[in-house]
Amino acid sequence: MGALIQTYNYYLQMIRDTTGLNEAKDGSTPDSKALVGIQKIAAANSNTATRHILQGGLFLTAETAECLSLRISDILEYSPTREAFIQKIGGHNVATLEEMGELHLYDFGIFIELTPDDEEKQMLENNIQTALSAGLIDLEDAIDIREIKNLKLANQLLKLRRKQKADKDQIRTQQNIQAQAQANAQAQQVAAQAEIQKNQVITQQKAQLLQMEAQIDSQKMQQEIQAKIQLMQVEFQYNMQLRGIDAEAARKNEIEKEDRKDQRIQMQGTQQSELIEQRSNNTPPKNFESSGNDILGGGFDLGSFEPR
Repeated sequence: MGALIQTYNYYLQMIRDTTGLNEAKDGSTPDSKALVGIQKIAAANSNTATRHILQGGLFLTAETAECLSLRISDILEYSPTREAFIQKIGGHNVATLEEMGELHLYDFGIFIELTPDDEEKQMLENNIQTALSAGLIDLEDAIDIREIKNLKLANQLLKLRRKQKADKDQIRTQQNIQAQAQANAQAQQVAAQAEIQKNQVITQQKAQLLQMEAQIDSQKMQQEIQAKIQLMQVEFQYNMQLRGIDAEAARKNEIEKEDRKDQRIQMQGTQQSELIEQRSNNTPPKNFESSGNDILGGGFDLGSFEPR
C-alpha cells in the first residue's frame, strides 16, 4: 500500500512539473505552514504556466460560437432544410433570426471575458484609488467602475470618466473665472456708483453749506442795514435836537443881543441927557459905572439849552 502511494505521488509530481500545476492551484495537499503570500505567488505562477491552455479553451469557445452563428444564418438563407428548421424553432424566433442575414460577423459581438482574479481586481482598485486621491474621478464614478466585472471595460470606463471629469472641471473653472470676473465687474460698478453718490452727497452738502452761508451773510447784511438805519435815525434825531438847540441858542443870543443893544441905546440916551444936564447945571463929572446897570433884565436862563 505504501509503495502504491509513493508511485501515485511520483506520477502526480511529474504531471505537475509538466503542466505547471502545483499544490496551491489544485488544492490537493496544501501546506498548512505556508504563508498566504507564498500561496498567492504559487497560484500566480501556476496561472502563468497554464495560461496557454486557458487561452486555447477561450479561443475554441469563441470560434464555436461564431461557427454556430454562421451556420444558423446559412440555414435560413441557403439550406434546403429551412422549413424544417422553422418548424422546429417557431416562426417568431425565425423572424428574429432573419435580421441576422444583414449583419456581419463582427456585429454579433461574440467576446469571452474572464472574471478578473484577485490580483487584477487589486490593480484596478489601485488605479481607482489613485484617480480618487488625485481628484480625477468622483466617488460615484468609482462605484460604477467597481460594478463592472470585465476588467478591460472597467479600465476603459475609468479612462472615460477621468476625461469627463477633466472636461467638467475645465468648464467649472471657466464658469468660476467668468463668475469671478462678473463679480469683480459688479463690485467695481457698485464702488463707482458709491463714489458717484458720495461725490453727489458732498456736492449737495457743499451747495447747502454755501446756501446757508449766503443766507447767513444776507441776514447779517440785513441786520447791519437795520442797525445802520436805526443808528441813522437816532443820529438824525440827535442832529435834529442839536439843530433845535443851536437854533434856540442862536435865537436867544439874538434876543440877548437886541436886549443889550436896547439897553446900550437907553444907557447912551441916559448918559447924554445927564451930560446935557451936567453941562447945563455945570455940575461935577458923574461916574456912570453902576452895579445896577450891569445886571441884565430878567437874567440869562441856561435851562433853555437842555435837550428836549
